[in-house]
Formats: sequence, C-alpha cells, structure tokens
Amino acid sequence: MDLRRGKARSLAAARWVALFVGCDLLGDLARSIGVPAAPLLMSLLVGVALALASRTPAPFPRRAHRGSQAVVGVLMGSYLDPAAVRLVAGSVLPLLGVTLATVGLCVVVALGLCRWTAVGRSEAVLGMVPGGSAAIIACADDLSADSRTVAFMQYLRVGLVAATAPAVVLIVHAALHTPSSGGGDTGGWDLLPETTQLVSSPRQVAGVFVLTALCLLGMRLGARLGLPAPALLGPMLLTAVGVFSGAAQGFTPSGLLQDIVFIAVGLEVGLRFTRAAVRHVGRLAPGVLAATVVVCGGCALFAGGLAALLGIPYLDAYLATTPGGINAVLATSASLHSSIALISTTQSIRLFAVVLLAPPLIRRLTAPPRQPEPTVATLDLRVLEPPELPPVSLVAAGGGVLLEPR
Repeated sequence: MDLRRGKARSLAAARWVALFVGCDLLGDLARSIGVPAAPLLMSLLVGVALALASRTPAPFPRRAHRGSQAVVGVLMGSYLDPAAVRLVAGSVLPLLGVTLATVGLCVVVALGLCRWTAVGRSEAVLGMVPGGSAAIIACADDLSADSRTVAFMQYLRVGLVAATAPAVVLIVHAALHTPSSGGGDTGGWDLLPETTQLVSSPRQVAGVFVLTALCLLGMRLGARLGLPAPALLGPMLLTAVGVFSGAAQGFTPSGLLQDIVFIAVGLEVGLRFTRAAVRHVGRLAPGVLAATVVVCGGCALFAGGLAALLGIPYLDAYLATTPGGINAVLATSASLHSSIALISTTQSIRLFAVVLLAPPLIRRLTAPPRQPEPTVATLDLRVLEPPELPPVSLVAAGGGVLLEPR
C-alpha cells in the first residue's frame, strides 16, 4: 500500500513538474514576442485549456498556493525603490493625489459595472483596480471573490494598456516632439532579470535565505495582525519596512523563481475554470471592455493635470498614470529616455496602495447592512392593587341571602 502511494505521489509530482516546465517554455516564447505578464498569462490559458478538456492533473496544492502568495507579496513590497522615491521627493504629494484619484475612479466605474452587468461587487472592484495584477488575483479567493472573473478582467485591462500605451506614446511624441526629461535615468529595479538568477542578489544563497525568512515571518505577522489575505499582505508590509530601513537587500524574486511563482498563480486560477465560467466571462466582455476604456480615458485626463501641476512633459505624466502594464510602460519610457524615476515611482506607489487598500475596501463594500438592535420590552412588575368594591350588606330573602349595596 505504501509503495503504491509513493508511486502515485511521484507520478503526480512528475506531472506537475512537466506542466510547470511546459508553461515556462510557453511563457518565454510569449515574452519574446512582447506579451505582457507572459508567464502568468500563458499558465492561466494552459490551466483553462486543461480544465475544459478534463485533463486537470490534481487539485492545486494548497501549500504551493500560499507559498506563491507570500513570494508575490515580497515582490510587491520591494517595488517601492527608496532611491527612486528620493529623486522625486518634491513631487510625492501630487503623485499620491493622482494615485488616490485613479483608485477612486476605478471603484466608481466598478460599482457602475456591477449595476449594469452580472458581475459582483468584489469581482468588479478587484478586476478594475490597476496595478499588482498577480497580487490581486492571488488574494481574490481570500476576499470571497471569483478569481477567474478577476483574472479575466485584470488581464483584459493589462492587454489593452500594453497594446495601446506604446502606440499612443509614439503618436503623441511624433506630434509634439516632446523632449527627454530624464536623460535615460534607470533608477529603480531590474524588471527583466536574467533567468539564471533566483533573486536579485549576486549572493544567491543569502538572498534566497532572506526571501524565505520574509515569507515565513510575513505570513505569521499577517495572521497575527488579522490582515485580510495575510499570506500576501503580511510579507508585503514586512518587505516594505525592510527595504526602506535598509535591513534587507538582494532578496527580490527574479528570473526563474519569479516565473515559477507567476506560473503557480496562473495555474491555480486557470485549473478551476469550467465551461459555465468561460461562458460567464464571455458575456461580461463587452461591459468590462467599455469600463476599461473609461478608466484609461480618465487616467489620460489625470495625466494632463499632473503634467500641468509639475511642469513635466505630458508623455511622462501619461506613462506614469497608465492603469497597469508596468513592464510595457517602463520599456516604452526607456526607449524614449523619459523620466523613469518619476514613472516607476508613480506606478509603484499606486501598485502598493492598490494591493494594500483593496482587501479592506472589498470587505467594506460587501459587508451586509447593519440590522437595528432589537428593543427589549420592559414589563411593569409592580404588584397590582385590587380595585375598591363598594360596601355591601347581607339581607335575608326567603331561603337565600342577597347582597345589597349600602
């Protein structure tokens, strides 16, 4: 019996390894032709295809799902680069303002979307908020949202931004002949690291050790603080503290490890699709696309206000405020020698704010209305005195007695 179980587990592990390898190869191919978030998106599609063909190897391991959440949390927490923040320190308040305006716009559009379509509030808000797609999808189930619908909405938006932002920038750049504002400053982090690396540190063993410690301690911290989606938010907050204090460095997941984590997130969601779920998201597509266009248009207007307020070129402001697609945006800005410090900081502030604010916002929006407290009727327990009766007298009448009032 034990031998059979061992063989079954070995066969299941081999299938998962083969599946991850296949998704990684497809992700590399998709990345080479410019597909945004290629490892996660391709693994999501592979998972959907396997689920619809009833070829799911097994339920996705819960521990692997929690582990991928923690690593994604560390990655999100490392995005706020202190050096880039210092370069734009004088513009932090306007950047925070445009971040809050963007999040507010997305929430309003999401609420309108659930009014006019069959999508729930949790799915609408999580699907529309820009930034941190992997983190939002990873924590959707913890927030009682359908992660399949959230993934569809997030990547429809990411695909639209990634496809249109470079074209819009090139058209505007050619029309306005916008000068460079950043001199090609690449302050920030390496978003496309070498695949041979697991973490950003040249000392891989030490970096992996720090990453593991941040994941384990962060998950415990998130649970201890009672955070929503503790496996993701705990490591993210702990990592942010470590980055800004300088206590932890060189631990950012990169290369092959980052791909594996994103593949895990994509497969976990994709393998739970059904034919009914595919038909459902298909019916949502027109409404979600219209809502995404509204959000993109609003962000373009915010970019005009930010450019006027800070006195920066419109293209820099536009790239800083695009709703998601951070890799495509930074690649485009680097090719135009725009201010990458400004763009990366704005995108990162919004990413951090979205991942941090989305869980409590969802809980508030989906909380049942408070019921009025029941009122307890009070009883008057005083002893009731009998009413006074008029005095009577006994009068003999025949064979009986009569009572007559006096």
